[in-house]
Amino acid sequence: MPDPSEEDRLPPGQHVPRGRPVIHYGRVPQFRPERWSFLVFGATASGEEARFGWPEFSALPRVTVLADFHCVTKFSLMGNEWRGVSAATLMRAAPPAEGVRHVMIWGEYGYSANIRMSDFARDSTLFATELDEKPLSPERGHPVRVVVPHLYAWKSVKWVRAVEYMIDDRRGFWEERGYHNVGDPWREQRYSYQEDADDGPSWFGPDHVT
Repeated sequence: MPDPSEEDRLPPGQHVPRGRPVIHYGRVPQFRPERWSFLVFGATASGEEARFGWPEFSALPRVTVLADFHCVTKFSLMGNEWRGVSAATLMRAAPPAEGVRHVMIWGEYGYSANIRMSDFARDSTLFATELDEKPLSPERGHPVRVVVPHLYAWKSVKWVRAVEYMIDDRRGFWEERGYHNVGDPWREQRYSYQEDADDGPSWFGPDHVT
């Protein structure tokens, strides 16, 4: 059972499970450092793409973030210690253009999740390489996953390979399949039918009637 302090930190509808469940879509990719690269593209300040090989990415400054982790399937993992490259550090290394309001995070095999720049730019957002003082395990996103702890965990893309700066919003993998465009666990923003008009681009699901 969670202790009282954890109960206070649980968003509505969430519970603390036994153990540490792992959920992901698709197979676990194999990490080959000599082939791995991290791309920043889209509406960059320079108009050019920025590419980091594994040595260049590994040399970026690191930060530690202590944060809870809330899965849309209703379990929460409390008090995780993440270490990695902050979103702020990445934006200094590869700045966005003026007018960028959204980012798309791209993982292996074309998986993606869209995030508002106001969420991406928070101090707690980072590209994690370690969890609880150990390198990420392959099933948890090794070598790099983004962590956006104040949003539901599907936004925290595993096996990240790219960041796309965007002027206009566009739905990612699960957002195109009916998940909420924003994903705030404190507002239980789980599904697209819960969206308000200003929560994101229109979504035309299978039950949409014109």
